[in-house]
Amino acid sequence: MTDQAAFEFASEWIEAWNAHDLERILAHYDDDFEMCSPFVEPLAGEVSGRLQGKAKIGRYWETALKMVPDLRFKLLEVFSGVGGLVIRYQGHKGPVAEVFRFGPSGKVASASAYYAP
Repeated sequence: MTDQAAFEFASEWIEAWNAHDLERILAHYDDDFEMCSPFVEPLAGEVSGRLQGKAKIGRYWETALKMVPDLRFKLLEVFSGVGGLVIRYQGHKGPVAEVFRFGPSGKVASASAYYAP
């Protein structure tokens, strides 16, 4: 992934979240993508911290967006790599680093979020 492509993805991803447009957010992902986050257990009751598939993750994100109606992200840094990228952004509770791996479709196949203490 080029630096330019990584920055464009990150900018569009942040804009989609800031618009609270769930359909636009989910458009970045494969249908069966996997997501890992420490918030999965408390919000979705999944002890593994992992969810898979647009339907399940869409419901999880819909709940999260309703819980934080003023949610806004601020893009801080973008790191490009082979087959993926990392976005560092300011979330509603502090800094976040999110790792994205892309599948053959060119969409996100897996994502993992990491939060500062």
